[in-house]
Amino acid sequence: MEWAYNGVSWVLLRWHDLWSNVFGGDDNGFLQSDWAWVLAIVGVVITLRVILFPLFVKQIQSQRAMQKLAPEIKALQERYKGDRETLQKEMMELYRKEKANPLMGCLPILIQMPVFLALFHILRRPDPEQTLNTDLYGWTGLAGGPASDWNTYVHAKLFGAPFWSTFLTPASQLDAVDSSSVNVKLVAGILGALMILTTFLTTRQMILKTGWNEDPNQRMIQKVMLYGIPVIMIFSAGAFPIGVVIYWTINNLFSLAQQQYVLRKYPPPAQNNANAKPPKPGSKAHEKMLEEQREAEQRRKDLAPKPGKRPKQTGAAPAKPTGSDQGVNGSSVNGSGTAKSGPGAGKNLSRAERIARAKKVSGAQQASKKKKG
Repeated sequence: MEWAYNGVSWVLLRWHDLWSNVFGGDDNGFLQSDWAWVLAIVGVVITLRVILFPLFVKQIQSQRAMQKLAPEIKALQERYKGDRETLQKEMMELYRKEKANPLMGCLPILIQMPVFLALFHILRRPDPEQTLNTDLYGWTGLAGGPASDWNTYVHAKLFGAPFWSTFLTPASQLDAVDSSSVNVKLVAGILGALMILTTFLTTRQMILKTGWNEDPNQRMIQKVMLYGIPVIMIFSAGAFPIGVVIYWTINNLFSLAQQQYVLRKYPPPAQNNANAKPPKPGSKAHEKMLEEQREAEQRRKDLAPKPGKRPKQTGAAPAKPTGSDQGVNGSSVNGSGTAKSGPGAGKNLSRAERIARAKKVSGAQQASKKKKG
């Protein structure tokens, strides 16, 4: 994780240097020491969002493609119910043809996780009792004097609460920077509530725009994401430094705005949104809906069996022949009048049915001999 620590730290310090120069000299110490670090954390969020925006757009496009293919995927699952290997091949071919990538939805999250873990480590590390390795990851340490990165961050506060402090920080550490435990708990509690609320709203916005999944397992995952994660955060937010809580809250606010823009530009397919109002005839939305319907119909035709081709049997037991379908010798006869016989004929019948069948065949043979006589 050293590469992540160095990279995130470099971005954070460059934004801090920028805002320190903007706010001016020592006479603006309140702005330079406190809000310069707040805006530096906001700068990390902006940098990450700019980098991830193209990936986020591709994620939404991939989700839309997967939603459009949902009926075709269901048809493939029914068609190859007993043949998983063929089903996987057909699904991969469908994804390739329609340029859909099921794994694309996980990529932005996988990139954000190292950034969050690195920022958590960097913003938690400085505190008044730490005197070793204060110059790691490009920081100017204790030896740099009161204006060093380490010292300005240790003494920087948001409404009286140090950035490195948590809801559980003991009062003995806070006394070293002229802060109180009550003040820290108040600020950390308010910011923690905002973090949990914005996390819930971000997930809720995505689910409402894309719709609840029809698959029970996927729907359960959506419910865990919507309700489970905020509940877990209630118990874990107390261990987050205030600087990390600021990052998470600002990141959620950016996500809400970004999702609103992207989801409006790439709305879910009409077939997956039954509650949506039909677009006005002649509008671009109406033309797009008709195009999607034509594409879906064409895909359904491509998946349908060819004319005259019998569907593949998937291990179901053959139907018991009726009296009208039996030949003179008791074997079943198909529509063309040919008898179905052989070693495997009647192997699914019970013992009593085989005895009755043998008696019937014997009676038919005796009747045939009498007629000939």
